[in-house]
Amino acid sequence: MSDLETWLKEHRITEVECIVADINGIARGKILPGYKFLRSMQDDGLRLPESIFIQTVTGDYPEEEVIDPVIRDIRLRPDPPTIRLVPWYQEPTAQVIADGVHHDGGAVAIAARQVLKRVLALYAESGWRPVVAPELEFFLTKINTDPDYPLEPPIGRSKRPETGRQSYGIEAANEFDPVFEDVYDWCEAQSIDIDTLAHEAGAAQMEINFNHGDPLALADQAFLFKRTLRQAALKHGIYATFMAKPMQNEPGSSMHIHQSVYSIETGENLFAGTEAPYSELFLNHIAGLQRFLPAAMPLFAPNVNSYRRLRRHSDAPINVQWGWENRTVGLRVPESGPKARRVENRVAGADANPYLAIAASLACGWLGMSEELQPTEQIKGSAYRLAQTLPQQLPDGLKKLNSSPQLKEVLGEAFVRVLIAVKQAEHEAYQSVISSWEREHLLLNV
Repeated sequence: MSDLETWLKEHRITEVECIVADINGIARGKILPGYKFLRSMQDDGLRLPESIFIQTVTGDYPEEEVIDPVIRDIRLRPDPPTIRLVPWYQEPTAQVIADGVHHDGGAVAIAARQVLKRVLALYAESGWRPVVAPELEFFLTKINTDPDYPLEPPIGRSKRPETGRQSYGIEAANEFDPVFEDVYDWCEAQSIDIDTLAHEAGAAQMEINFNHGDPLALADQAFLFKRTLRQAALKHGIYATFMAKPMQNEPGSSMHIHQSVYSIETGENLFAGTEAPYSELFLNHIAGLQRFLPAAMPLFAPNVNSYRRLRRHSDAPINVQWGWENRTVGLRVPESGPKARRVENRVAGADANPYLAIAASLACGWLGMSEELQPTEQIKGSAYRLAQTLPQQLPDGLKKLNSSPQLKEVLGEAFVRVLIAVKQAEHEAYQSVISSWEREHLLLNV
């Protein structure tokens, strides 16, 4: 407490944003004066209704009762190491990520951050320490005030919109230097450890890589980065979007997750083989991802739009094949030395909640290691020539998750019940909307 008070005084903080990530990764919470924040830390008096964790992306709630029907409060307990400046405000403002706890002190099991903590505890019990490195893709677009109107690339420094795909184009990325100068400055101010910026295949599509590290810390950073990028884009009069497939004729945006596992006792990378390139534990981990990824899809592809990205020959995977330096598979093993041996899970979309995507990816691998599963032979050549085994629609993924007792146990049955209810409610809301495609092709033809 004294350290927090000192930090707030040193930075002359006038307001504090106490935030949590809801099931969709949306920041929710309370904004309060600095002195009231300190008082709330003393009396444990910062509260929110538990129902925020079952709120849909449209702001509605499932009709079925998936939590106590009596709307009750939970306590927000800020995690002190996560306190950071909010660099885009003129007034000195801080933000801190909080965990939800019930009045009896028990963790709120349906909170996204707690789901990841639950998975990490399983690794720790086994003597394992996972390490991850997310890669987030996103599009910059013109301001769009009419949701019926397609998104368009924004105007860059050349005063012209990008019309062609410029994969890894330096000049194309430089078009938006003013935006990214703010992003890097603001990330540095928040201790968000981003690394490489690259232009991706789509028009005004970019990718930011994070340096590898602790999964909870990286999930916190990815969560805050999304907010940071959107604010930087708005400052310059454009949008930044993490939709999985925001434009019809452009590729989708992913959140690739590089993951490896180290021994807590020795610090060794347990994926490195002594004689073979891979250890047996590495193969078990791959097998777990292959077995359980399809059932975990609602955490990797959580929205109806997510599945538009997962199409054959679309720079996105359609199955759970694995291979060395193969970008057509769902599970790629990058070229590396033994100390950096890892697998890249290429399934998750950029629209996924970072806490849940990382939790699900590690959960699948943990199940494979715990059950000593064996993978298929790694694939040679293109995985697109094989069948699509990943779910192609949200309801398919929800059915598979509901039929997986192993994932329910690892992620928490209460959380899975809430996730399924929220996503079913969102899908039903989507089904009530008549699209422009239907009006164009069906109105006068059928």
